[in-house]
Amino acid sequence: MIVAPGTGVRMALILLIALVVQASGIAQVTVLGASPDLMPLVVAGVGFLAGSVPGAVTGFAAGIAIDLALGQTVGATSLVLTAVGYGCGRYRELRDPAHGLAPIAFAGVATAGYEVGMAAVSFMLGIEASVSVLVLREAIVTVLLNILLALPVFWVLRRVLRPSLVVDPLARGRGREQTRAAGPLGLRGLEV
Repeated sequence: MIVAPGTGVRMALILLIALVVQASGIAQVTVLGASPDLMPLVVAGVGFLAGSVPGAVTGFAAGIAIDLALGQTVGATSLVLTAVGYGCGRYRELRDPAHGLAPIAFAGVATAGYEVGMAAVSFMLGIEASVSVLVLREAIVTVLLNILLALPVFWVLRRVLRPSLVVDPLARGRGREQTRAAGPLGLRGLEV
């Protein structure tokens, strides 16, 4: 996908709205002690729809916004969300999932990756936090709640971003036959 000039403004508005909705509304709703987290869903959705680079940029911007809004260690959340956005976008570029329920899998994997990544970064930075079975239960419940929210969030993202994404005319003719002709490292045109 080629990102049109107006896409940056749309992504910034999406992030701002998601941050306000997360901080003011969704964070207050708890199920079994956990609440859904919109940011991994939004970042995964942008990566899913626009590709790896817009997904990574959106993840970085979302992470910085979260860290500054909540007064956390600046850069920790952006590191994890950048990896989530890039991973979702890269998977989409390589596999091109066309199934209608693909957002559910993307939401589950992105949220689980975000939870594990944040735990690892917090551990490496030495941030004091309690570790117990309740933390694991909260992470699992958060993943399940995000899976329930995946289809509506991805639908809204698709409706907002689709008009500003342009299909690459050179990528239209590419099919599986060209990916099989790749060399051992995945480089096209390399014959061994």
